[in-house]
Amino acid sequence: MESPENRCSWHGSPTPHDNDPVMLWYVAYGSNLHRDRFLCYLAGGRPAGAARTYTGCRDPRPPAADRPVLLPGGIYFAQTSPVWGGGVAFYDPSLPGLAPARAYLLTTGQFSDVLAQEMRRAPTADLDLSPALATGRQTLGPGRYETVLNPGDLDGHPMLTFTAPHTAAEAALNPPSAAYLAMLAGGLHASHGWSPRQVTAYLMSRPGALGTVRP
Repeated sequence: MESPENRCSWHGSPTPHDNDPVMLWYVAYGSNLHRDRFLCYLAGGRPAGAARTYTGCRDPRPPAADRPVLLPGGIYFAQTSPVWGGGVAFYDPSLPGLAPARAYLLTTGQFSDVLAQEMRRAPTADLDLSPALATGRQTLGPGRYETVLNPGDLDGHPMLTFTAPHTAAEAALNPPSAAYLAMLAGGLHASHGWSPRQVTAYLMSRPGALGTVRP
């Protein structure tokens, strides 16, 4: 039987988000491409195969919507993940090409809490994201996911993602683990409908993947 901590789904009434004052798209390009995993950031719990249990958001409702998107630029693999044991994905808008991603429509509070959990902090307060909305970029701190980028709008709501403060050319590149690649592969297939061949060709071409060269 599945452990309760592996169930990362909303069990309350399906309350709509229509009355929330500010909605935005959180754009995921890494392991949160996989919706079931991402729901653990909202409702709390431990994703299957993960080494970490997530606190969940103060507002645990599921996204009001989600859809596949393409971001200008690309991802690269760098640093070392305490969850996966290898390099993890970061977004660099200066890289050539397009990065497949998945946009989740959240409240500002939910986005703030997702970012807090990425930085291993307790979700406590909404972020002031006005600099990112006004200029396209906001630095919250030096952490690996404390640079917020606004690549544009979608259906009248801003898109926001977060990444490292450095570019792929400046990063300490590190190949990802097989488990992390499998999570990305599942997310890419589910969100974009890519075939295994497309997924493999894309992931293996990213800076930091085994056999690639520094951009």
